[in-house]
Amino acid sequence: MLFRSSKALLGLALAVLLGAHWLLLQSVAWVGMIIDYSQNATLSEAISMTFDGEHPCRMCLVVKEGKKAEGKQLQLKPDLKFDFLCMEKAAWLPPLLPFTLLTPDSTYHSPRSEAPPGPPPRLG
Repeated sequence: MLFRSSKALLGLALAVLLGAHWLLLQSVAWVGMIIDYSQNATLSEAISMTFDGEHPCRMCLVVKEGKKAEGKQLQLKPDLKFDFLCMEKAAWLPPLLPFTLLTPDSTYHSPRSEAPPGPPPRLG
């Protein structure tokens, strides 16, 4: 039972994320408009008045404004760019120092010429 309800909740969240709520509201508005317009005209005239765009109802205007507001919210989000190779931003970094890559085959020789210090004297 919990698995089914979680799947239904996930499906609902996905539908809202994809904008299906606007489609549902617009469909309800179109059905209501066809019913309203068919009371004073034929069914074919009511359908053409519904979809011609010249006779929007209040719900159609609400859906249109909601979609527009949602689109503005998406446009206001800044575009995040990771520009790792921009020289202007990296000008403050110190230059890279040369290094030697040690592999298991290579031998490493210390640049020091003196021997390491001996152990400290023992007491007693």
